[in-house]
Amino acid sequence: MRADRLVSLVLLLRQRGRMTALELAHELEVSTRTVLRDIEALSTAGVPVYADRGRHGGFSLLPGFRTELTGLNHDEALALLTAGTGRGEQVFGLSAALASAMRKVVDALPENNRASLDDAARRFLVEPETDLLSRRLVTEDVSREVMGEVRRAVLHGHKLRLQYAARGAEPSWRTVDPIGLVTVRDRTYLLATKSGQDRTYRLSRVMAAKELPEAAARPAQADLDRLWAERSARFLSEDHLAVLVRINPARREELLDSARGVRAEESDTDGWVRLDVSFEDLRHAVWAIWRLGTDAEVLAPESLRDALGERAAALHARYVHSSDTVQIASTRTPMIHRGTGH
Repeated sequence: MRADRLVSLVLLLRQRGRMTALELAHELEVSTRTVLRDIEALSTAGVPVYADRGRHGGFSLLPGFRTELTGLNHDEALALLTAGTGRGEQVFGLSAALASAMRKVVDALPENNRASLDDAARRFLVEPETDLLSRRLVTEDVSREVMGEVRRAVLHGHKLRLQYAARGAEPSWRTVDPIGLVTVRDRTYLLATKSGQDRTYRLSRVMAAKELPEAAARPAQADLDRLWAERSARFLSEDHLAVLVRINPARREELLDSARGVRAEESDTDGWVRLDVSFEDLRHAVWAIWRLGTDAEVLAPESLRDALGERAAALHARYVHSSDTVQIASTRTPMIHRGTGH
């Protein structure tokens, strides 16, 4: 790990010029004391790192120490740099590793390609934090320690001890056999088995994790696409409310953001979309559909149609009464004004 950090330090100085110990520490996610030790180690090894004293000082690297990356064309390099600019860099807790890899790619590119590729990569934006309606994308928080332990157990093929807080339950410990990690819409899931039974754990609900030395009981090869499809289908068939709804295509994503899952989708005759979706329960479905107003129409179940109709009737009754009150008050106001001499 220290060798990788020393390489990253050299690449940072090559690409950015003079940097302070504090700036280097922030980029490498270590302390300034560690940076100073690394600088000393590089100097001892003959790497020409020197310090500029004074208010605007820092560490610099003399020109040199570069190799060109051969066999990588312009579009391939652009694809790597663009991937490194997106929010996906946080996936599986590998942001620091991705940043280090990007520095190595940039440093290894021929000099005449670097400037044009840097400008090109800045013209692509992958997964911004908000959409066109200024709705912020919610990224679930998973601690670095938990992610690190889970990732190591998955890669090493070891059993994993989890303290997990299931929905509506107190946190409890369990030992599982990890199979793989899946990230969907900024949520990360652990696919595993427990006592031979399939289990799926949402990492944001893992309070603590510990990789165990025992080998996990799992197949040698894992087809995560197939496993995820099977578990998704099983999840959607469990105790949830199935809803058939017609919706204006412009509001489709808004509905999917609040639904638990999508069973089927097809175009309707009038340009709208017909969706078979699932919700936690009737209350969840009423809340999600009500927000769409007249841009959605529930076709089934009848219990949801009744609940929405009752809510609409109650709202209509309230505002009809309110409108009558306002009208009566407005007719009386001139009489009051005349009586007071205004």
